[in-house]
Amino acid sequence: MSLHKIIPILSWLPNYKKSQLKGDLIAGLTVAIILIPQGIAYALIAGLPPIYGLYSALVPQIVYAIFGTSRQVAIGPVAMDSLIVATGVSTLALAGSESYIAITILLALVVGVIQLLMGIFRLGFIVNFLSRPVITGFTSAVALTIGLNQFRNLLGVDFIQSDQVHVLLFDIITKLKDFHLETTLIGVFACLIIIIFRKINKKIPNALIVVVLGILVVKFFNATFHGVSIVKDIPSGLPSFYFPELDIAQIKELMPIAFTLVMVGYLETISIGKTLEAKQDEYRVDANQELVALGLGNITGSLFQAYPSTSSFSRSAINAESGGTTGVSALVSALLVVITLLFLTPVFYYLPKAVLAAIIVVAVFNLISLKEAKFLWKANVLDFWLLVATFVSTLVFGIEYGILIGVGLSIVVLIFRTSRPYVVELGKVPDSDFYRNKARFSEVIVDDIVLVFRFDAQLFYANANYFRDKLDELANQKGKKLELIVLDGESINRVDSTGVEMLKDRIKFFRKKGVTFYFAGIKGPVRDALFRGGLLEIIDINHFFMRANDAVIFHKTGDNESQKKYAQYIHQSYK
Repeated sequence: MSLHKIIPILSWLPNYKKSQLKGDLIAGLTVAIILIPQGIAYALIAGLPPIYGLYSALVPQIVYAIFGTSRQVAIGPVAMDSLIVATGVSTLALAGSESYIAITILLALVVGVIQLLMGIFRLGFIVNFLSRPVITGFTSAVALTIGLNQFRNLLGVDFIQSDQVHVLLFDIITKLKDFHLETTLIGVFACLIIIIFRKINKKIPNALIVVVLGILVVKFFNATFHGVSIVKDIPSGLPSFYFPELDIAQIKELMPIAFTLVMVGYLETISIGKTLEAKQDEYRVDANQELVALGLGNITGSLFQAYPSTSSFSRSAINAESGGTTGVSALVSALLVVITLLFLTPVFYYLPKAVLAAIIVVAVFNLISLKEAKFLWKANVLDFWLLVATFVSTLVFGIEYGILIGVGLSIVVLIFRTSRPYVVELGKVPDSDFYRNKARFSEVIVDDIVLVFRFDAQLFYANANYFRDKLDELANQKGKKLELIVLDGESINRVDSTGVEMLKDRIKFFRKKGVTFYFAGIKGPVRDALFRGGLLEIIDINHFFMRANDAVIFHKTGDNESQKKYAQYIHQSYK
């Protein structure tokens, strides 16, 4: 493997052009302006002091700029992962305590190690078990949960924090009458300002604007807005080196939440990276290298007091829209975070937590995808109910169980679909050599003595019995007139030993009834598997045809020159 693949920055940095610098500078500054207040806000979601949001915005994005294959993905703290962290770690320690912080940093190390190992051993395919409906349902549910959890800061009421929506809603309804008027006014107006500016132009740094306005209002009108909860002191200075204490028992307890973070974080990064990749021709995203980059980012970040981080949908999009084309924009963003940590943290003293809540609420509610649900209802009802099931289970049982149920349902649907594929009888199109689905093409000619059928999937242990049952059903419909069965295998891309044995059994079964069995359009690798499985011990090469029409003609006339050539070709290729 080349060094450029291991360290992708080496593939673009030596060829960096001056013309790219302006776009990267603007993009880096724009992302940092959004990232800094978001980092502070998301740390609060995670149950951590605000400074840890800035720590997580620093080292991981520098590491990703070096090792990541996407040049536009923005790495740092995100709302979804922050809530997952809070949900998992809050069962082990009191939020905000020293032990809570230590466990959270250890979690970042565990997540990073898992990601790195998955990348090294090229296990990125595992994420394929999370289908798009599951991702959408999970993301929407988590977004709703995050938003509801922020009502405590938005309204100034000490609501319970939970990842179970019925618990949250009951508590909110019970205590809503106790809302703090001044806090609610600041929170609601901040939401309105963000929404208005987003509609005008998404490039407007709405988060920065409401942060500045919030600070000014509370600082200069303190008497009017007395009792509004503010961030207060945020320590200055860069994060010091810190190696998490490796407690094996604690690591075991963290494994379920760590795997949840790995799956969700990887999904976010790949989906964002692939979306941005499609809009340009300069680079390609490598899924396994992305795992390596995320893993190294979280490992290194944990050594400098960062909690788990991943890519941000909104910041990545803004980075690309603002002209960012390389990892230089991430380095610029990180530099601004350094300046903030060194000199600007006192500025945030009077920042109302209601403003941070407003930033989070508006950001996460945009992740609730009603449009996708409507589309799936029309396009695929099974996928729609998969989305609904994941959405509801995440809301009711919590984030950790939601993702597990989503994965489980994805696997169940996969097994269902592969075990019961589409099987159809074909008929001949008049005045042609083609055979088509008789259920779709009413004009096709169906011969009573011939059964031509197609099986649209790989043939293996999970669907071999289904194949046999459907074949017998179609054959029974023909009755005693049936003389020939032709399997159109163009859609079969693999066959295992169970499938081969089932075919051998059916060929013998129909032979006893005086019915011949032919194969048409079988792919080379599938044919090889059939031959290795001993199929030629009960039939010969003359039973294989290029097309279904050739098989039918050969059966009726016994003379087909093209079949002789095809049988000779198969014989030569198999030898």
